[in-house]
Amino acid sequence: MATYTLPELPYDYAALEPVINPQIIELHHDKHHAAYVKGANDTLEQLGEARDKEAWGAINGLQKNLAFHLSGHILHSIYWHNMTGDGGGEPLAADGVGDLADAIAESFGSYAGFKSQLTKAAATTQGSGWGVLAYEPVSGRLIVEQVYDHQGNVGQGSVPILVFDAWEHAFYLQYKNQKVDFIEAMWRVVNWQDVARRYAAAKERADVLLLAP
Repeated sequence: MATYTLPELPYDYAALEPVINPQIIELHHDKHHAAYVKGANDTLEQLGEARDKEAWGAINGLQKNLAFHLSGHILHSIYWHNMTGDGGGEPLAADGVGDLADAIAESFGSYAGFKSQLTKAAATTQGSGWGVLAYEPVSGRLIVEQVYDHQGNVGQGSVPILVFDAWEHAFYLQYKNQKVDFIEAMWRVVNWQDVARRYAAAKERADVLLLAP
């Protein structure tokens, strides 16, 4: 049976300085993300044992653990590629991401409105969580989601295309308790080329993701 593996970073630890320092990237990827991968694989093994033994007493806890660890793995895998040391600014047609820029303007009224909403969603998540820009296939529009932990408050079927990690392990060593400062700085490293590719892929798959419009 297939298991999950920790993906390699698409850059070195220092590639996102000064927005994120190398120590944070190393710990975040090599320790925290790795722990989610291990947790997902361990939970799948425990679920397999429960099936073999017809021992379902722990099923609720195991399903919750799988959702937590697997979603953590998926969101972090997107997160690394959503960033680049050459990123930032506003998505523009001149940079080859015009479809994404148009979708943002249509869904949120303006880029400025979208940026403010995602910033607030990420920065005001209670406890640990994420701010997420997602493609919602029923309406065919972009939405902002405020994700608690790794999997709460998500519209079913929505596809994350840009994620801001607002867990303390993503910023505390550098920004201390100033989560808002970290989220504001994140806009300087957004990889709009990656976000645009994810948006295009989500649109292409929309009609096969759901059984009914």
